[in-house]
Amino acid sequence: MTKQSNGNSASASMVSNPQRRSILAGGAAALAAAGLGGFNKSAIAQAVGGAAPAAKPLPAYVTWKDPGAMIVHSANTLETRRSAFGTSIVTPNDQLYIRNNLPPPDASIVADRDAWEIVVEGVKTPRKFTLKELKGLGLETTAMVLQCSGNGRGYFPAKPSGTPWQVGAAGCVVWSGVPVRAVVEALGGIPDGLRYMTGTGGEKLPEGVDPKSVIVERSVPAAAMADAMLAWEMNGVPIPLAHGGPLRLIVPGYTGVNNVKYIKRLAFTAEQSDAAIQKTGYRMTPPGAKGDPSQPSVWEMGVKSWINSPSPEEGSLTAGMMQIKGVAFGGINAVKSVEVSVDGGQTWKPARFVGPDLGRYAWRQFVLPVRLPAGTHTIASRAVDSQGNVQAENRVDNASGYNNSSWRDHALKITVA
Repeated sequence: MTKQSNGNSASASMVSNPQRRSILAGGAAALAAAGLGGFNKSAIAQAVGGAAPAAKPLPAYVTWKDPGAMIVHSANTLETRRSAFGTSIVTPNDQLYIRNNLPPPDASIVADRDAWEIVVEGVKTPRKFTLKELKGLGLETTAMVLQCSGNGRGYFPAKPSGTPWQVGAAGCVVWSGVPVRAVVEALGGIPDGLRYMTGTGGEKLPEGVDPKSVIVERSVPAAAMADAMLAWEMNGVPIPLAHGGPLRLIVPGYTGVNNVKYIKRLAFTAEQSDAAIQKTGYRMTPPGAKGDPSQPSVWEMGVKSWINSPSPEEGSLTAGMMQIKGVAFGGINAVKSVEVSVDGGQTWKPARFVGPDLGRYAWRQFVLPVRLPAGTHTIASRAVDSQGNVQAENRVDNASGYNNSSWRDHALKITVA
């Protein structure tokens, strides 16, 4: 190398959950501001003034998640445990992380999914579609890595504000929907000069604040339209409310925030959105500075990998043969290869991919059998994408802890008895 649970039943249970409906109908915004929206009353009392429980309960709107697989940071931030990833490539819905910038809308929006409406603008023939109408325009299925922009933030020594994710704000998901290019073609194409594709989310905005300060509205280069889709299905079932159902914009190779949930407007625009989440948020801002439009936006993902097993989560390890397992992906490119080190990066051995290749945007599972003697070992992985880009050794420091793909940060120290 030279270059550096069941989704259908889940949806039904969410619609019929009166506790969840009352929480969201009430002070959702206030609870969200405190990081508590969606928890039951006893959990809120504990968080505010009582003794903290050993593990936070699942928020009411995602009680269908596997509690043993999740780390609950707050009502809107749930992380997949490293030990839960397994070796089956696709991340099950009940184990997939959650990162919501606003509380989810009321569950009534998934009671009649086909009635959901989206307006398409910035095309030669703008118009509004129902989800039912969209389904008649085309269909594709794409497997891709969905990863929060801040995945790996927990490894930044400066401890940036935000959820201290390690590796669990990511998953590999199979999405089905209509290609954006098919919608654009049906509407006559895009006029010249419109450089961005802008998606607007349908969350209910809190009252008394400037909508642009809180609305989820993201712009990406219009070229991303080539593989983007308006998806209504994930992993073979209708998209759960918590993950953006009934309709979500999917932009393969781009970080999670650009995959707009509850999308109600898709527009092709000459400039990027002036919403705060685009204008000053999700920027590669130097430490100590404030976000501004001159800084790179958090868009494409880069090549990345990490070890899932063995890990300290698994408890004591016995000397002898073991299988080092993990995941690797190329972000905007396909992943080509991965190496593993058991001595902190001093030497590397090629690992083997296992399982099917689900395409350019999916991750690959890898394995390397090794014999480890008793002692302490630092195991790491380093991936290479199809263009020869090598996973970086060190993170790019930035104010919000975004885009950490450092193999050194993600290395694991294990003790073998």
